[in-house]
Amino acid sequence: MSHSPDHEFALRAREIGEAGRFLYERGWVPATSGNFSARLGDGKIAITVSGRNKGALSADDIMLIDAEGQPLTVGKRSSAETLLHTGIYRRFPAVGAVLHTHSMNATLLSRQFGHALTLAGYELLKAFQGIETHDTQMVVPIFPNDQEIPRLQGQVDEWLDQQTAPVFGYLIAGHGLYVWGTSVADALRHLEAFEFLFQCELHAQRMTHA
Repeated sequence: MSHSPDHEFALRAREIGEAGRFLYERGWVPATSGNFSARLGDGKIAITVSGRNKGALSADDIMLIDAEGQPLTVGKRSSAETLLHTGIYRRFPAVGAVLHTHSMNATLLSRQFGHALTLAGYELLKAFQGIETHDTQMVVPIFPNDQEIPRLQGQVDEWLDQQTAPVFGYLIAGHGLYVWGTSVADALRHLEAFEFLFQCELHAQRMTHA
């Protein structure tokens, strides 16, 4: 069943709002941090307005941008990191949603590892779309934090160009996590799985150094 663009935008905005409340309640988007987006059928992107509390998002806190990140909603501005969203959509045609969070787990791990974190042997790896066994590993790249977003996006693209295995997210050092999926629900599932696995890695580190 097809929907009008306005109706589809309203649906995506509602999903983004529900995701924001879920993530805020878990402390993964403190203060006004983070940004979320979802792609519409016509290629436009619904994205959170910059500086809004993600635990109390309303339709007024979601705006439209085009595939290049240019605003289509008059008088509203999305995050300076918008190009990181559009870069993911441009590379992965099947991706329908991107979530960026600032959890403590992601922030700490992104500062403790070098260029990548490898997650291996965990049953919960099967929460990621297309992975059917725990007997695998997933590499989560870590990029240096950079206020020059086009330069950061270039580093992300360069790393992704070299990958053959599925990639579902990346970390920015001292900053947070970017994760995606075919829908808001899929992206949320991937994000929850990452957070559990990050917590496992942190606990393992503490046990090793106890």
